[in-house]
Amino acid sequence: MNSKIRSSIWSVCLICLAVGNLWAQEDEEKVELPPYSKYKDPTTKVWFNTYGNIRIGKRFFWDAQTHFRFQETENTPFIGQVGQIYNRHAIGYIYSKKTNFSLGGVVRINFNTDEDSEDRNVVPEWRIWHQYQFAQPLYTAMIYHRIRIEHRWTQGFEENSKYIFRNRWRYMFRAKVPLNSHKLKPHTIYVSPEAELIMQSGKAVVDSPMEDLRLTTTLGYIATPRLTFAAGLMYSQGQDLANGGYYKQSWTMRFHMYYSPDFRRVKNKLPDVHLDD
Repeated sequence: MNSKIRSSIWSVCLICLAVGNLWAQEDEEKVELPPYSKYKDPTTKVWFNTYGNIRIGKRFFWDAQTHFRFQETENTPFIGQVGQIYNRHAIGYIYSKKTNFSLGGVVRINFNTDEDSEDRNVVPEWRIWHQYQFAQPLYTAMIYHRIRIEHRWTQGFEENSKYIFRNRWRYMFRAKVPLNSHKLKPHTIYVSPEAELIMQSGKAVVDSPMEDLRLTTTLGYIATPRLTFAAGLMYSQGQDLANGGYYKQSWTMRFHMYYSPDFRRVKNKLPDVHLDD
């Protein structure tokens, strides 16, 4: 066997070894889906939320939201420790008495709730969001449809982890039904069932398009024309981003305060459109 043939054979062998090694690496990087969907054990959370809708003009308002979200850990069950702090702001436009739009940004601070982790404790998350809300009366109740689209940049707690970009597509249906009155006015107690579906898309979303399905029942009290308090319980489930065969679950107690200051010289009355979360 001459030297040219030997060198050709060695070249082919090296190429086969290289290709085989690449295939092995690709197989190692693939996420193995379970044979059937598996639900993780539910976690408990507590959210404290404030929603400010500040009128700054005849058609415009400032949507100022702050959320403090707690999540259980092994050492601190139930209420747990701080998981996220939201600052969500937008400029809203009132198109009509039953329709409004919003556009703004979000800075979310994520805290590492894994007590055994050696990674970073805090990372920021950035979002741009726009929202379209429609209201319609139904007897003594009000029905709301909300479409919210978010463009988000997130990163893991690992050191030097890169940001990944995803879109969130959210639709929420909600009703507000007065219990001790025939209309939503001061000193009225109301019940508010709602359902929201959150889908996601992006390069990192391979087999987990359903990020969250939220089912909530809230009990609220309209204290004054500009101040409302509410509390409720939410069950949610959604696919794990890393492996769509696994579903996360959680039970969340939510406490809300809605305030609507209006510094214009207008009659003090409830907003024609419910401009909350």
